[in-house]
Amino acid sequence: MKIKNPEQLKERARRLGLHGLLARWNEVADEPWLERVIEYEEVERQKRGLERRIRNAHLGRFKPMADFDWKWPKKIDREAIDDLFSFEFLTGGANVVLVGPNGIGKSMISLNLAHQAALRGETVRFVSASEMLNDLGSQSSEASFARRLRRYVRPRLLVIDEVGYLSYDTRHADLLFEVVTRRYEQKSIVLTTNKPFAEWNEVFPNASCVVTLIDRLVHRAEIVTIEGESYRLKEAKERVAEKSKAWAAKRKSNGK
Repeated sequence: MKIKNPEQLKERARRLGLHGLLARWNEVADEPWLERVIEYEEVERQKRGLERRIRNAHLGRFKPMADFDWKWPKKIDREAIDDLFSFEFLTGGANVVLVGPNGIGKSMISLNLAHQAALRGETVRFVSASEMLNDLGSQSSEASFARRLRRYVRPRLLVIDEVGYLSYDTRHADLLFEVVTRRYEQKSIVLTTNKPFAEWNEVFPNASCVVTLIDRLVHRAEIVTIEGESYRLKEAKERVAEKSKAWAAKRKSNGK
């Protein structure tokens, strides 16, 4: 059986680093099993690569976008959000900022973006703002800080969740500025915040870098604003109502 495109097959083996096979290429080039072996290796490496990217992304459990209730927010640009999943913003390292109140679905959207990016072969890391800033701030030496900083600079996509839920000191503002600056116009950030930028001085009081931080973050960024009440609060109220209804039915049944 003659192998189709032997040079192309050899290049695939070279990309896989199958050096033992390449060293004996003239002996095995016409073997009928060769292409299947290379296919097996490619599939297995793709599988392991995906598992590694998902693991390194630190996504945890999340609801898929198919479960997103588009009718609940009072204001949401569905087309703009759908367009984010084309990942054109990754080209040139543009950022995405999701702005809206607590419980409106910002984290759900950003988690799905992170997951889909990993499925597409991108390196991703998802982290809350407090976890990242406390992690960086706890490093005791320049060497350990530099190593830890690479954790947030290296991925193609960094998702920073929940900026604005806590206030931070000047040191933490400088750390966020460092991450944003290192990634500026090279690698993308998806950031969620419950505070409009005009209120970021409340998040980072007395920090002199806030204006420059915002400027670099929003330069060529996609900014999507969502308005409405907390969906989590809605679900909690519905659970209470369902339990009350069940108890009322049970009391009525016992009364009979």
